[in-house]
Amino acid sequence: MRVVIADDDDDIRALLEIAVRRQGFEVVAGVADGRQAWTAIQELRPDLVVLDLTMPGMSGLEVCRRTRSDPELRGIRLVLLTAAADAAAFERGLEAGADEYLTKPFTLPALAQVMVAGGSAG
Repeated sequence: MRVVIADDDDDIRALLEIAVRRQGFEVVAGVADGRQAWTAIQELRPDLVVLDLTMPGMSGLEVCRRTRSDPELRGIRLVLLTAAADAAAFERGLEAGADEYLTKPFTLPALAQVMVAGGSAG
């Protein structure tokens, strides 16, 4: 599975990359903002994108919306990461097209569950 990771926090992005590789997946891009994420999605056509909700340039919600509105990209799995654990934030994420929503701080087993099984975790 080819994965794009987008988070503006260098430490979290590095942790995500390690977790993805431990699952046997390939990190095709690790980026620090939403515009870079959108470019990587268009150019690399990953199987999975792990997106921070709040990033400079373009939010994770906007990246989700754009991905879902493009017929060639619709099949990409999108996982949103955020510190916002309230129901309204969760709904906004799902409405934007996220397949999963994982709250920070997250555990590596919870992330693995979302990546591998597609089950919700938090």
